[in-house]
Amino acid sequence: MAAEPKTLMQSQQQSWTDDLPLCEMCGVGVAPNCVYSQDGKGAQSHPMEDRHLRLRGENCFLYGVFNGYDGSRVADFAAQCLTAELLLGELNSSHTDSDVRRILIQAFEAVEESYFNTIGDALAKKAHLSNFLLPHNESQKVQERLKELEQEVSGGATAVVALILNNKLYIANVGTNRVLLCKSSSDGQNQVLQIGRPHSTDNEDELQRLAAMGVDVARIRQAGQIAGQSSTRRLGDSRVKINYSEIDLLSAAKAKPIISEPEIHGSHPLDGVTGFLLLMSEGLINALESAHGPEQVNQEIVAMVAAELAQQTTLEAVAQSVVERVKRLHHDVFVSGRQRAAFCSRHEDMTLLIRTINYPLADAALTPTQGGRIYPVSVPYSNSQSTSKTSVTLSLVMPSQSTLTNGTNTASTLEEGTPTPGSQSPTATLQSTNTQTQSSSSSSGDGSLFRQRGSQAVQPDETGRVPPYVDFSQFYRLWGGDNSDSQSTQGGLGPQ
Repeated sequence: MAAEPKTLMQSQQQSWTDDLPLCEMCGVGVAPNCVYSQDGKGAQSHPMEDRHLRLRGENCFLYGVFNGYDGSRVADFAAQCLTAELLLGELNSSHTDSDVRRILIQAFEAVEESYFNTIGDALAKKAHLSNFLLPHNESQKVQERLKELEQEVSGGATAVVALILNNKLYIANVGTNRVLLCKSSSDGQNQVLQIGRPHSTDNEDELQRLAAMGVDVARIRQAGQIAGQSSTRRLGDSRVKINYSEIDLLSAAKAKPIISEPEIHGSHPLDGVTGFLLLMSEGLINALESAHGPEQVNQEIVAMVAAELAQQTTLEAVAQSVVERVKRLHHDVFVSGRQRAAFCSRHEDMTLLIRTINYPLADAALTPTQGGRIYPVSVPYSNSQSTSKTSVTLSLVMPSQSTLTNGTNTASTLEEGTPTPGSQSPTATLQSTNTQTQSSSSSSGDGSLFRQRGSQAVQPDETGRVPPYVDFSQFYRLWGGDNSDSQSTQGGLGPQ
C-alpha cells in the first residue's frame, strides 16, 4: 500500500526560512482572542491564528502580519512561502519600482498556487467521499473522515506585507489588515498616512468589482460578510475559491469573486524620514473601533505608539504595551455597561508590528533633562457619548538629541515647550477634523524641578547614596516661609 502523502501541518514542521536573520529594528506585540462572560472574566475561544514575520535579507527587509481564520494553516503557510519567494534570491538592489511590484504580485500568486497544490490530495479525497455512497454501517466512518479532511483544507488568511528595498517602502495588501506610516515632514509636522484601504464589504471599489461579475452587491452590503468574513480578498479558503457557486451570495458570479491578488502601494522613499511604520491585524483595529468608534482609530494607535516610544527601552515592550492597552480599553468598555459595551463582548487575535525609521528609543539611563524623552504625550480618545465636533491637534515627542516637546491639543491649552539645552527639535503634529473626540492631556511643566546632570552617570557618594534629580529645595523654602509658625511648633518638615 502506498504511503500517505504528508499533510499540510506535517510539511510545515520544518522550514528552510527559519535560519534567516530577524530584523532588530522591529518589535511585535500580540494578544489572543477573548470572549467575556457577564462578570467580565475572559476566556480564549480558539488557538491563536495571527502570524507575523520580521526578517532581514541581504539587501532588504521584509515584514508581514497575517490574520488567519478557521485555523492558522494558511497564515503559517503564507508567512513561510512569501519569505522563500521574496528573500531567497528574487530581490536585488537593481530592481526598479515596476520590477518590485511585479515580484510582489508573483509571490502572492505562488503562495496561493502552492497552498492549493499542498491540499490538492485532501480536496480530491473529500470530493470523492462526498459523492460516494456506502452502506449505512460505514456512514459514520465516512462522516468522521470527511470532518478530518474538512479541517485539513478549511480556513484562510488575510495578509499585509511591507518590503523595504533600496530604502524605499512597498506595501502589498490582501484583505482587511492595516498599514500606517507616521513620519515627520520638513516643517516638523507629523504626517500619518494609511496606506491602502481594506478589501472589505464596505469598500466601494471592491463592490464594483464584484458587481461586474454579476454578484448582487446590495445583498453583500446588507449581509456585511461573505462566508463568515468581511474580506473580499483572501489567501486560501477553498470553500469560497472552489465552491463559490454553492454560496448563496456568490452563486450568480460569472468568475471567481474572492481573489488573492494583492494591491501594491509604493514606492514610498524613506531617505531622510524620521518616524515609524505600523502593521496591524484586523483584530486590533476592530477591538479599538468597538470600544471607541471608528472615527479616530489611526490617531489613537499612533498616539499610543509615540507615548510608549518615549518611555520604553525596547521595541518589543513598545508594541506589547500598546496591544495590552487596547485590550484593557476594550475590556473596560464592556464592563462599564456604557453605550458601546454591546460591541465589546469579544475580540479576535490582535497583532501589532512596529518598525522604526531613524527613531531612537528612550534611554533608561538618561534623566528627563538629558534627553530621556519621558515627558507625557497627549493621547486623544474617541468618546462614543460625545456629540461635539472637535478639531484635535496632537503633538508627539519626536527624537532629538537634547530637546523635548510637550504634548498639546486644541481642546486644552498647555504650557509652552520645556526649555532644554540644545538645538530646537521638530514638533510632530497629528490633525483630525470633524470627529467626535475626548482628549486627555497632561503637561510636564517648565522643568524647573529637574536638576541638570552631566552626560556621565552620577556616582554614589561616600554613604552609598545617589543625589536625586528632583530638587525640592525651592518647595521647602516656599513652604517654610508660609508656615514658619507651624514649623516652630511641629518641628518643621523637609530634609533633616
